[in-house]
Formats: sequence, structure tokens, C-alpha cells
Amino acid sequence: MAVPDFQSIMLPLLEIFKDGEIHDSGELFESLTAKFNLSEEDRKELLPSGRQGKFANRVGWARTYLIKSGLLERIEKGKYKITERGLNVLEEQPDHINIKYLKQFPELMEFIGGKSPELEGGEETELTSKTPEEILESGYQQLKKELAQELYEEIRKNTSQFFEKLVIDLLVSMGYGGSRKDAGQAIGRTKDGGIDGIIKEDRLGLDIIYVQAKRWENKVGSPEVQAFAGSIEGHKARKGVFITTSKFSNAAKEFVNSIEKKIILIDGDALVSLMIDYNVGVTEANKYIVKKVDTDYFSEE
Repeated sequence: MAVPDFQSIMLPLLEIFKDGEIHDSGELFESLTAKFNLSEEDRKELLPSGRQGKFANRVGWARTYLIKSGLLERIEKGKYKITERGLNVLEEQPDHINIKYLKQFPELMEFIGGKSPELEGGEETELTSKTPEEILESGYQQLKKELAQELYEEIRKNTSQFFEKLVIDLLVSMGYGGSRKDAGQAIGRTKDGGIDGIIKEDRLGLDIIYVQAKRWENKVGSPEVQAFAGSIEGHKARKGVFITTSKFSNAAKEFVNSIEKKIILIDGDALVSLMIDYNVGVTEANKYIVKKVDTDYFSEE
């Protein structure tokens, strides 16, 4: 089944502690994995940032809300136990526990500052099904998507010469091409049999990469990619990067996977994503740093 939202985890999580014993984080994770019949793929599903597992994040936030509501208590690092209030809640046999249910406890209201996502009519909304990290990341991904579209439109407005400059800036920002002067002398100068430029793979120039950049509207098909591969072969080279503002056909993708030469295809979506990641054509508007407790700092072992 799909990974449950963090509020759906609250009651099953609390029920693990009904024996009154201390349980650690590993036990909770394994017990809940079995409870929700999650597959290995479900367990490995990551948040959009790719830095944390979605299920682990949701288990953590379900536990946090139970602790802040006084139903669980932290005994020591990674170990927890149910409180008398928690046992009383289980005796009531609620059919579910969610934020709306927990708002009866003043400790939670103090924790959330009297504000929390509401469950209108007792029903869960998309917002309330997400943990704070997921809400933050979802907003970030939406902003990134809108920024990518704006970048793409700006590229389309400009000339082919500007596109060549953009390619230079991006490759240098990614660590290729040596200095920008070296890259500028290479890209857009050769126009040799399907090759738009030659760029150093590293600052020492231990290897070179052949580059082709096409500012196209239509899909780039296998004939164009095959011609580029042939040009690379003619120069007895091994590596190439084909960059376009449009898309590559499936045949083009299959072709590069079938040959010995290493050719990387970068389409319009990948291009603007790389521009964002390497700060090409974008400027920082705001920065939000999310911090967490460094538990190693407080360990005396």
C-alpha cells in the first residue's frame, strides 16, 4: 500500500506502547512497516529533496505530536514510553487520533501556538496530510517548477549566440572547461561536422568533451544524434554532450544507450534544472535554513 500520512500513523504508533514498555525508534519503524504492509519500495520512497525517507519522516512527526500532547515521553536518545495520559487515551478506544483530536491537550496547543491545519468536517485535506517538511518541500518544488518555466521562456526569447554563451556559463559552473576564457574559445568556434565545440573535462585538460547545442522547438531525433556520434568517432573521441532546448525522441535515447561512446543528452527540462542548481541565470530571492538538534553534541560517550 502507499505510505500513510503522518496523522494515520498516530494511533497505530501509540498502540505499540500499550504494554507499558520502553521501545526504541527501530522497533517503531519495523512494527509500523508491518502494520501498514509496506513494500521495500514504499520504505525507500524519499521526500522531494531526496535527503530523507518519506515514511521515516512521517513516523517521526507522528511521534513528535504524541510527545507534545503528553501521550508519549522520551526516556533517552531514541527510546520512548507511554504516559498515564497515553494509556487513558487507549482505554477510550478512539477509532483514530489526529491533530484535531490532540488539540484537547493544552501542551499541544502551546507547542503549535494555538494554530494548526484544521480538519474541516472531520475530513483530512491535502495540506493536513503532510508533515511540516513535506509542506515546505512541496512549496519549494512548486516555486522551482514555475522558475524553470520562466527560464525556458527567457531562453526561447534570446538568440542562438546567447544560447551558446549560456551553455558555456553552465558547463563552467559545473566544473568543466577550465577557465571561462578557455571554454569561450572552444564552444561555438569549431562548427565541424556536427560539433559545436570542444571543452575540457577538467581544469587540467586530461580529457576533452565534444559539445553540440541546439536551440530547437522540434524534437531532436536519432539522425541528429547519430551525426553527432559520427563526428565524435571521426575525432577519435570518447565523450560528448548534446544540449537542446526541446526534447529528444525515444529513438535518440535508445541510440545513445546502444553505443560504446558516452553521450549525455540534456533536454530543455534538464537544462533549466541544471541552471537552477548551478545558479546560472538565476539570483537568490530568499533563503530558509531548517535546523535540527545535533544529538551527537549532547552525548557524553
